[in-house]
Parts: sequence; structure tokens; C-alpha cells
Amino acid sequence: MGGLREMAAPFVAPGPAGVAIRAGLKGLTGQDEKVLRLVGDWLGSLVSRDWKARCAAGLDHDSDQWAQRKRALTGQSSSRWAGSITKATHDQWALARRGQLAFIQSLEAGVHTIARRLSLPVAAKGSRGLPGGYRSRQEWFAKSRRLHLLQDRLERERADRETGRVRVVRGGKKLLRNRHHLQAAQLTEAKWRVRWEAERWFLQADGESGKRYGNETIRVSLGGEVSIKLPEPLAGLANASHGRYVLACRVGFRHRGEQWADRITAHRPVAYRIHFDVDRDRWYLTASWQLPAVTTVPLEAVRSGGLIGVDMNADHLAAWRLDVHGNPVGEPRRFDYDLSGCASHRDAQVRHALIRLLHWAKRHRLAIAIEDLDFASEKTREKHGRRKRFRKLISGMPTAKLRARLVSMAAEFGILVVAVDPAYTSRWGAQHWQKPLTSKNRKTTRHHAAAVAIARRALGHPIRRRTAPPPHDQRDRAGHRTVQATSVAPGREETRPRIPGPWTRSAGAERGAKAGDQGAHNRSGHPAEHESWHQDSLPLSH
Repeated sequence: MGGLREMAAPFVAPGPAGVAIRAGLKGLTGQDEKVLRLVGDWLGSLVSRDWKARCAAGLDHDSDQWAQRKRALTGQSSSRWAGSITKATHDQWALARRGQLAFIQSLEAGVHTIARRLSLPVAAKGSRGLPGGYRSRQEWFAKSRRLHLLQDRLERERADRETGRVRVVRGGKKLLRNRHHLQAAQLTEAKWRVRWEAERWFLQADGESGKRYGNETIRVSLGGEVSIKLPEPLAGLANASHGRYVLACRVGFRHRGEQWADRITAHRPVAYRIHFDVDRDRWYLTASWQLPAVTTVPLEAVRSGGLIGVDMNADHLAAWRLDVHGNPVGEPRRFDYDLSGCASHRDAQVRHALIRLLHWAKRHRLAIAIEDLDFASEKTREKHGRRKRFRKLISGMPTAKLRARLVSMAAEFGILVVAVDPAYTSRWGAQHWQKPLTSKNRKTTRHHAAAVAIARRALGHPIRRRTAPPPHDQRDRAGHRTVQATSVAPGREETRPRIPGPWTRSAGAERGAKAGDQGAHNRSGHPAEHESWHQDSLPLSH
């Protein structure tokens, strides 16, 4: 047990911090689309300028420089547009810094792994779950060259982080690289240009508390009328008073529409974003707002009725229901999904699987236990070497997105989610639960056994079903053989029922004349030793 790492305690996952809903802008006229493109392009150019100024400031940026950037943008748009642009730039800067730190940590892990394996003899075996030396001198030489490459990258990234330099491509690095590989991306130059411009447009505004309908820049009325405050250089395109442009279409939110209507009626802040989907040739409006912090339910209250353990896999969710004592109840469930295809298809598959899981949990009125799992540090090829299929498998598992979506969707059902440490759940679940739960009519998989282990850890029970039997000479001082018989368990100190064998003619358990009598056992000094022995009469055959 000395080699096992310390495991974190389970906790109730906090609910979502915000809500985002989307609706299509159907019925736009040609003039509407023209105005949206012009406004998005103009504000996008202002975002690029502000982003350049923010990167130039680096770590020396302060509130005075932020105010100076906002004043420079106000004259070319408006004070509210300038506030939205500077806030978006600030959020992008923070995201880039977090990504930079994650990349540095990944490089450090790769350098440490390669250096350790290079220090071992060629073809040396690994130990304690760590890889051994490289298989051949050729692989050792290739990895030594890669070590120098990673070290150079690590030095550059560390230097950039110390100076506050980040690298961000507005529109996306992947789309930028596709410009040089149009044939491989199955795009023409014209189609690529449309995608590039659409990704660099900026049409989003933050909400304002106390203002009409919760937003003065992009306003959506209760009847679905959408109006936009035009930037100062484009004020001549306005078709309403106060420099506003009203779209010809009406918008309606089917999902959470009542919540959205309550917010805008009370003039509570709602942020809006208008974006263009090039593939579908459609315009969409996304509304979002923050949710108030909710007091977390104590873990003891969540455990009171049992839990549903869920094991996340590459193509399905394996689930099993456990009672409060940690015993599996009913039959295991499997919720399949297909993560191939485009991003929208993958997202829909995950939603469909989660909704089936949540309906099942709501029917039994139980919380859900999942692993606090993230493969961000496990995807490096230096850790898994030539196991390309395994690296591809874990890279395709959206563990963080799936967990976040589960927490968000569970909050709508009033279902709580308990996150547990993922250490050894699959290994111990298969070791202690797969075989006992397998029968002639049910074949328990390794994933369902892991779901049982996850739920038991969330309930506070050990994963192991039994401890190792004590030695024969230590039965009395080794204690009970089962770890489930606690000091408060009813009947813990009572005599065990006498279970007859298949070929005996004795009475059934707890039915004999001396059931529960300690004196009836074969012990030294037993009263029966002083009695005369006689053979019972044989039963008459019929």
C-alpha cells in the first residue's frame, strides 16, 4: 500500500455559473445582412487594434491603461461597445495565459519522462507503473534529439511567460493554416475567405442591470424585436431613432424562454452575441446571463438514499445503482454515444446519452457519482510511447466537456452530482466486483464494475468487498473478516446460523433444537462429551 497515492475526498460538484440559449434569426432581409456584416467587420477591426495594444502592454498593464484603451475605442464606436471590446480582450488574454501555462506543464512532463528513460539502460524494464528504457539504440538516439527539441521549446515558452508575451490568432490557428492547404481542407479561396471574415467579426454586448430589457447595445424586446446600437461611423444606416437599427425578423427562445422573459421584464442584465454560421448560411442570436450562487447540499444528505455510479468511456456511459450500504441494486445500464463526425454531431450524441441517464436518475430520485477525471496531462506521447491507439482513444474522450454538461443538465432536473477521485477505480472495480456480479443471465463488464467502485467511493465505503482472511493462528485477534460489519451493525456479535451441508440429515438453519447454543459446538469440555452416544434410527424408505 505504500506505493498508492493519496486520494482526494469526494465532494458535491457546484452547479453551473451561467446560462446560454440560442435562437435563429429567420427572415432577415438583404439590408439586414448587409448591416450586420458591416457592423461586425468594423467592430472586429477595433478588436484587433485593442488586442495589439493589450499585447504590447504585457504584464505592465493596469487599470489606467485599460481606461485609456476604452477611451480610444469610444470615439470610433460608443462607450458600451468599447466596454464590451475591452472586456472580450481581457478574457482572451486570460485564456491565452492559462493555455500557455498548460503548454509549459505539458512540455515539462515530456522532458522529465524522456530524461528519465534516457538515463536507464536500453531495453530495461519499467517498475511501479513507470516506463523503462527505450527498446533499441536507434529509438534512444531519436528520443535524445527530441529531448533537445522540447527543451528549446520549453525555454522559449518560459521566456514568453516571464515577459508576458502571448500568441493569439483571431479567427483560429487551424483556419489560418488551412489557407495554405485549401485542397486538403476541401475549401476554395473564396469559401475560406468567407469563413475567415465571419470568425473575425465582433457582434456581442454585455448586459446592464437596470437598463431597458437588460441591454442597451443589443436590445431584444419581449415580443422578439431585435435592435442594435450602431457605431458612430455607421450611424447613417440607422432605421430607428437614437442611431439604432431594427431587424426585420422576430426571435423567440424555445429553451428557457420563460426565464429569459422574466429577466428582461425585470430589466436584469442579459448579454447577447450575434454570429453567422457559414456551413448553414444562417444567423444566430445567443443570450446568456449569470446564475446566483447556490448553497451546496452537504455530502451526507446526498448519500442518504444511495447513489448512481457512472463510468465515462470512449463510446458509452456505464451506470449502476447502489443503495446507501454500497450494494448494487437492480440491473446495470449502458448509455451509448458516437463521437465520430463533426463537433455538432458529437455534442448531440453526448446530450442524448446524458438525458437518458438523467431521466433514469430522476425516476429513482438519486444523485449521480462521477470521476473527477481529466486526461489533459495524460495525452502526451512521451507517457504512452508507441501506444498510438490508446493515445487516440483518450484524446477523443471529452471528459471535461462531458462532466461540465452533465452538471449543467443535472441542475435543470434538480439532480446533484458527486465528484470522486478517479484513482484505481477501474482496476479495483474489476478486481473486487466484476466476477461476483457476473451470473448466468448477466455478464458484468469491467466498466460496470468501475461504476460500482465509483459509487462506493462517493458513499464513503471502501471499494474492496472483503479484507484478506486472517492467519489461522490469529482468528481471534484479527477481528472480523468483512469490512462492512461496523461496530453499529445490528446482529454483529450474535451467533452465526448453522447452515447444513447438502448430504446431512440435520434440521435447517435456526431450526434445530440446539440452534444458537454455544454448548452444542464440538469443543473441549462440552457437556455432550459426558453423555452416552447412540445412533439415530434410519429413516424408513417408501
